[in-house]
Amino acid sequence: MRREPPRTAGVAMGSRNRSIRFKIFLLLLLPLLTLSALWGFVLNLTVGDGLALLRTGQLYDSVGVSSTDLGLRLQAERAMVAELLSENRTSSPELNALQAQTTSTVNSFVKVATLPENRSIMSENLQRSMDDLLGALDELSTIRDAVSVGKYNVLEAIVAYNTILDEMFDVYEQMVQIPDVPMYQQASALVTMGTAHEMLAREDALVKGSLAQNQMSAEAHRSFAEFVALRKHYYAKNLPTLMPEARAPYQRVLDSDLYARFSELEDLILSQQRLGGALPADVMRWQPTTDSLVGELDRARVPATEALNTYTAGVATGILGRIAIAGGVGLIAVVATIVFSVRFGRRLVADLADLRNAALELADQRLPQVVDRLKKGEDVDVEHEAPPIDAGGSMEVEDVGHAFSSVQRTAIEAAVGQAALRRGVGHVFLNLARRNQSLLHRQLTLLDSMQRRSKDPESLEDLFRLDHLTTRMRRHAEGLIILSGAAPGRSWRKPVPVVDVMRAAVAEVEDFTRVTVLPMPGASLTGAAVADVVHLLAELIENATIFSPPQTKVQVRAELVANGLVLEVEDRGLGLTPEEYAEINAKLAAPPEFDLADSDRLGLFVVGQLAARYGIGVVLRSSPYGGTTAIVLIPRSLVSDGTPGGALPSRNGAQPVLATAEDVDTSDHEPRHKKQESEQAPVFEVEEVPPAAEPEPSPYFTPSERRIEAVPSVELVPPMEPEEKPALSARGLPTRTRTTATRPATLPNNMPTSVASGTHNGLPRRVRQANMAPQLTETPLTAPVAETTEERSPEQARAMFSAFQQGARRGREDADYADNANGEKGEE
Repeated sequence: MRREPPRTAGVAMGSRNRSIRFKIFLLLLLPLLTLSALWGFVLNLTVGDGLALLRTGQLYDSVGVSSTDLGLRLQAERAMVAELLSENRTSSPELNALQAQTTSTVNSFVKVATLPENRSIMSENLQRSMDDLLGALDELSTIRDAVSVGKYNVLEAIVAYNTILDEMFDVYEQMVQIPDVPMYQQASALVTMGTAHEMLAREDALVKGSLAQNQMSAEAHRSFAEFVALRKHYYAKNLPTLMPEARAPYQRVLDSDLYARFSELEDLILSQQRLGGALPADVMRWQPTTDSLVGELDRARVPATEALNTYTAGVATGILGRIAIAGGVGLIAVVATIVFSVRFGRRLVADLADLRNAALELADQRLPQVVDRLKKGEDVDVEHEAPPIDAGGSMEVEDVGHAFSSVQRTAIEAAVGQAALRRGVGHVFLNLARRNQSLLHRQLTLLDSMQRRSKDPESLEDLFRLDHLTTRMRRHAEGLIILSGAAPGRSWRKPVPVVDVMRAAVAEVEDFTRVTVLPMPGASLTGAAVADVVHLLAELIENATIFSPPQTKVQVRAELVANGLVLEVEDRGLGLTPEEYAEINAKLAAPPEFDLADSDRLGLFVVGQLAARYGIGVVLRSSPYGGTTAIVLIPRSLVSDGTPGGALPSRNGAQPVLATAEDVDTSDHEPRHKKQESEQAPVFEVEEVPPAAEPEPSPYFTPSERRIEAVPSVELVPPMEPEEKPALSARGLPTRTRTTATRPATLPNNMPTSVASGTHNGLPRRVRQANMAPQLTETPLTAPVAETTEERSPEQARAMFSAFQQGARRGREDADYADNANGEKGEE
């Protein structure tokens, strides 16, 4: 949340914001506080009684009715259990049916008692009593199980059921929350009359439990006497308290002959029953008499309850009348004040809300959209994108709206300016990169010419090293072009074999001797994607060589899968944490805008840009060796069959490339010695890309200045048979002999492209003039036969093989760049 700047008291009193607060304070706060306090005080005296009465009525309609049915079910089950236990029985079909009905009633009561709307209107005491009752009902199944296994006797079973009913009557007492004293007395007396009815039911259960044995234990006799005394006490205390309309039904029952016969039976049991003795003979009349009396009392309870409800309705009407009289005038005043204040406040709030929405729209929608459009290179009209904010209403709101309009315009102008600055910087970087690219190409051409003229082995070795560094510099220049949002400019018309693509990528890596290229599938990549795929793989391979120990190998493998071609680059470095892998993979999947502050991983950013350009999936994960494995999934749309339509280009004629980096001796950084030229060697075809297949012309180069170079293809020719085998030097190095170049014969299509045509270590061999265009071969070769040279020294052989190695790497590079003209102009 944004905080307001601190202000002094004097400034606050004189500011317009203070005037708005003052208006709100006068028009809303003071009247509402005054009237609300007065009205609340008056209503507190009257509304509380009405709310209490309302809660009591709601609880009676929901909880009270269901609990009454539950009490009757429990009383009936208790009496039947006592009767069965007295007969030494623990169950019967009648008891099972009655228990099922009781269980259904319990479930209904629990559902009603736990409803949120009922719990919310219960007092704390009532909630505690209700929780105790629900807990006692949970023990009902335990009581039934104890009865069924004969664990309880008659008195123990009755006491167990009594525990549940005691909790129920405690709930009844807590439900009486009526603020009117006379009404409370009537309700409390009626609840106590129900308790007296429960005492009568308990007497009935004890007697029924003793009829079968025709005797009552001393403990049961004491309980019977206690129940009789409590019942008579409740009748004597509460019957006079009831209003005449509620007392009359009970009085008729208590004055009847039925009740007199019942009292006579009670007295007989109390007076004639002795410890362990038999029950009176007249006790056989107990059951019909008690059943009749219970029915009469139930019928008397109905009119008594109706009379109480009628009285309650009258009291409620009086309470509501007092509420209307006491709070009506205040309510009218408060409502009038609220209506007036709300209308004024809503108008003010609406103005502020419009201002807020305009600011949020600027911050969350319009400004980000403008920035996105600027990132895409679109032009933005500041006048159209930053219209003034219309915030009507008070003067203060208008001032704030004008201020936001100024902020909006300034922000958009700043965004446009920053975008223009970024575009300018990008053009500068692109221009510099193109110039460097042209100069590096010219430098490579010059190095090639110097290599051909040089005869000193040491000079040749230095030139080849310089050549390799220049090649890497050209790749970095292309990376800068990619960061600028442009394309490097290299492309091919026909597909290129995967093996040549991989060799070209390895040749662009500084520590190429540590890279092991495993056998590649016989597939090809579409020509349009070859240059960028080579660059992508070179960045991943170089990253693997840099972040792994120098004595370890970096393995590169490829495999055709259902969705395309998978290339894996695996190193044996220290690896990364799972969080770092997740962060890098997220950037590779959705490359963000290049940030100059995050320049530590330019290579991975270039990889992400190239992958996004062709829909290539690049994922980094942990390697089993503890390092990192980069998995590149080239989509099937970029993969063609194994028939190459062209080969990777070389700068000045096709030259062979090492099959694997393992074929190079890395001791002392010296390459192995080259074997005889006259042995079988791969042929490299030279194909020119027609102008239609060339990339879009660069503003810095003309199409005529571009060079279309060859892509080497690993096609085999039959071995040439020299007149004599070369002699070996004293150190076992081959002696080079010059022979007349012969035209290569055509091989069968099914001949495997394996290293059988090379040396025993798998190095490819070169045949002079085997890559000539067909038109040139029509003219008979007139090159003179060179005389056999003298045996070369080991140093010369080493230099020659180093030249072969460096030329092979250079032969896998693309030279589709501008020639000298624009480059020289740029230098000027």
